[in-house]
Amino acid sequence: QVQLVESGGGLVQAGGSLRLSCVVSGNAFRGYHMAWFRSPPGKEREFVASINWSGENTYFAESTKGRFIISRDNAKNTVILQMNSLKPEDTAVYYCAAADGLGNRVTIFEYDYWGQGTQVTVSS
Repeated sequence: QVQLVESGGGLVQAGGSLRLSCVVSGNAFRGYHMAWFRSPPGKEREFVASINWSGENTYFAESTKGRFIISRDNAKNTVILQMNSLKPEDTAVYYCAAADGLGNRVTIFEYDYWGQGTQVTVSS
């Protein structure tokens, strides 16, 4: 059973930064396309960013492009989401997700494994 464990959420003022981490169990991390999604209050879960198996290709939602950075360390089975210039509308539960195989995916249905989520709250 693959387990994903997120950490790093919290409360931050608008304009501040947070760094989320996700550690994935098992030996297949290098083969996963990794992503972050978020569930804002009262809204559906939405794509935030993703990264391919090698870390060479990254993808972002329009709302996070230029502010968020996604990276991965295959030696540590870890994916990182660095969030800068945070806005109140970034408030959400953030989820780490993994998908088998190649190619970017932006919908929740295309991901095979999920973490439990970590709360990010941005105050104005």
